[in-house]
Amino acid sequence: MTQPSCFDRVKMGFMMGFAVGMAAGAMFGTFSCLRIGMRGRELMGGVGKTMLQSGGTFGTFMSIGMGIRC
Repeated sequence: MTQPSCFDRVKMGFMMGFAVGMAAGAMFGTFSCLRIGMRGRELMGGVGKTMLQSGGTFGTFMSIGMGIRC
């Protein structure tokens, strides 16, 4: 069995970070959007945007960390 390449590790780190960031974005985005009074389609758009932003941010930092490790 061969070890995964450095690029595969960075890619895996981004995917793991993106998944964790999406989950955190769903929780925090829902709370903040409900707090300011969003409802319906506006709520879904706000939560989705927050999920993508936090997923991308956390995924980027996880991929950088995995790149440093290899």
